Amino acid sequence: MRPTLLVAAALVLSAAGCQKTETPPSPDTPAVAPTPVIRNDGTLTFRRDSTTVATLIVEIADTDSSRMRGLMERPPLADTEAMLFVFDRAEPQAFWMANTPSPLDIIYVGADSAVVSIAKYTKPFSTDQIPSEGAAQFVVEVRAGWADAKGLVPGDKIAWTRNAPPMV
Repeated sequence: MRPTLLVAAALVLSAAGCQKTETPPSPDTPAVAPTPVIRNDGTLTFRRDSTTVATLIVEIADTDSSRMRGLMERPPLADTEAMLFVFDRAEPQAFWMANTPSPLDIIYVGADSAVVSIAKYTKPFSTDQIPSEGAAQFVVEVRAGWADAKGLVPGDKIAWTRNAPPMV
């Protein structure tokens, strides 16, 4: 009889351990904002003619090491976040997705701030080169599907500003 009692006690304890003890949030509880994936270095706006298509918070990668690191090993971007890669001059660019766990849209932008080409829905962890279709001085990485959702097309323009450095 003791083994049966022992098994019954184990089942009761096991079932008690599986119950959810968290209280669901009430409608009055404010939602917790997700942790930003990027550092807020500035803002970038996409424009078509005189119309703003979207404005994003950007992390600026303007050194060799920051450009090499990019979004590797980071969680997915929010729809309001992007990484802006800044190069010294416009030339054909090629990116890859090595160690990048989330699909991205990669937007190549010329020295005149016009979108040159867009590589949509890139494959996570791929080492395949993703080339621009022309000379690009800037590259913007956004969450996959963002370019389609905003109707972004070659010829659209960017304007970006860097935040003032923090005072020490």
